[in-house]
Amino acid sequence: MITVCGELVIDLIPAGETRPGQAPQYTAFPGGNALNVAVAAARLGAVSHLMARVGPGPFGALLRGHAAANGVGTDAMLDAAEPVSLAVVELAADGSAGYSFHTVGAADWQWTAEELARAWPADTRIVHVGSISSWTPPGSAAIADLVARVRADGTALVSFDPNVRPGLIADADAVRAQVELLRRTADVVKVSAEDLQWLDPGADLDATALAWAAEGPSLVVVTDGGEPLRAARPDGTLLRRRPPVVDVVDTVGAGDSLAAGLFAGLARTGVLTSAALRELPEADLAALLDDAALVAALACTKAGANPPTLAELEAARAR
Repeated sequence: MITVCGELVIDLIPAGETRPGQAPQYTAFPGGNALNVAVAAARLGAVSHLMARVGPGPFGALLRGHAAANGVGTDAMLDAAEPVSLAVVELAADGSAGYSFHTVGAADWQWTAEELARAWPADTRIVHVGSISSWTPPGSAAIADLVARVRADGTALVSFDPNVRPGLIADADAVRAQVELLRRTADVVKVSAEDLQWLDPGADLDATALAWAAEGPSLVVVTDGGEPLRAARPDGTLLRRRPPVVDVVDTVGAGDSLAAGLFAGLARTGVLTSAALRELPEADLAALLDDAALVAALACTKAGANPPTLAELEAARAR
């Protein structure tokens, strides 16, 4: 079972072109790092559960319904009184997405230790945390405590993706410290080149990936858009894998889809401990990374966070 803990966000994505003087029109898509990863993993045939605090109203119902319709376990989705987070998306000419967030007082950041203990799916073998909920107080402290206990117990692989959103950060030093704590706690770290530049301006991607891998994780994956992704291991190995070239509609949810593709591959091959991941032969790891990159590429061919199904992935592999 793959358990994903984090935020739920309604992505308001432009619907067509807007003429000068006209109000833009938007379509509401269910999104957020946690929801995107959980849905993508379920579509790939993995057993996936979502731990989230769900706000009231039609947007909350849309998020819960989207998870259930895609085969995601919803028992750990707790009802919350606070509102659902919103993200207004701006698309560049190349399909890359910028976000304006409306999250003050939202449900996602209010986790307590008691809620996490109550929601935790007991059969979890991979747990993924990250994005805004992982570094936004007050709930971020409870999430960090949970994954530290899981890592110490060795009952599940711990994954972390900082997914930094600078526009939501009031205390950059506090966020950098929280990211450092979580990346050292995790077995798997996925981070974008853009995030690394915010976390450590001017950092060399190769050197940083290797340095992070030497500080606790069994695997550090650095994505860089259409450029080769890097995968660093504690033994000093650095792999580069070039993602497939596709016609991009937008990049919403691409990184989340890549993470889910990797988790689904780890679950399928039974690599479910830190030791097993460290001992995984390089050729086998390369195959898992290529599959994950293909999942992300296929997600970019559709509007919004719309990852491929297992059948679509298998068809793309065969081409």
